[in-house]
Amino acid sequence: MSTPNPAIPFNVFTVEEYTAPSGKTGKSWTKIGVAFPHHEGSGLNIELRAYPCNGRLVVLPPSDEERQPREHSG
Repeated sequence: MSTPNPAIPFNVFTVEEYTAPSGKTGKSWTKIGVAFPHHEGSGLNIELRAYPCNGRLVVLPPSDEERQPREHSG
């Protein structure tokens, strides 16, 4: 397994299931932090801006769009 690029953080989400008034069920994904590869090798450092109510975290690599360099205006 290759080591991820430390300059590109992973996204950390909490996922909550809900039932709408219509009876339809779904999942709400909320980004609550980032995760970086640990500087000493295996593992991740996780920084959260919020804590999940259900105690479950989902850590995913950034999307292709997030990996693209951003243009700076100014």
